[in-house]
Amino acid sequence: MGPAKALNPGGRGARPRRPLAHEQIIAAALVDVASELRLTDAAALMSMILNDHDANIADLVNSSTELFFKSGTLRYALSARFRAPWDATPVVEIDLEFRHDSVCAFFRLKIGQHRAGVEIIDILFDEQGLDELAKAERLSAALDSARVWPH
Repeated sequence: MGPAKALNPGGRGARPRRPLAHEQIIAAALVDVASELRLTDAAALMSMILNDHDANIADLVNSSTELFFKSGTLRYALSARFRAPWDATPVVEIDLEFRHDSVCAFFRLKIGQHRAGVEIIDILFDEQGLDELAKAERLSAALDSARVWPH
């Protein structure tokens, strides 16, 4: 699962971004979830998005995460979209919220036929004044702690 890339169209200034390490940490933790979501019929998922069936999408996300994360730690953030161009396979984007320990992350999971990626919207930490390394460590620890590990 590769990280989403930020583009800089038209030579405009670079948009502010979270360190790539944060996207990689979340992406690595969500490989199983993305694979599970990819088992859903793409047309059915796009229909749910198009018809604003948020409860159905939330149920789908919940059932796709329950084998891998503790209940309530990874949720649908009530926003999804898709791109379905004529000359390419569709890409579905689902906004998710991860909340566990002292970390709250809002991000977009992008799922295509063969690839998936993560685009971070925001990450909040209970502690103030953390440097980037400490933030990455807290994020990784929170994701590990929220995992459901096989017995």
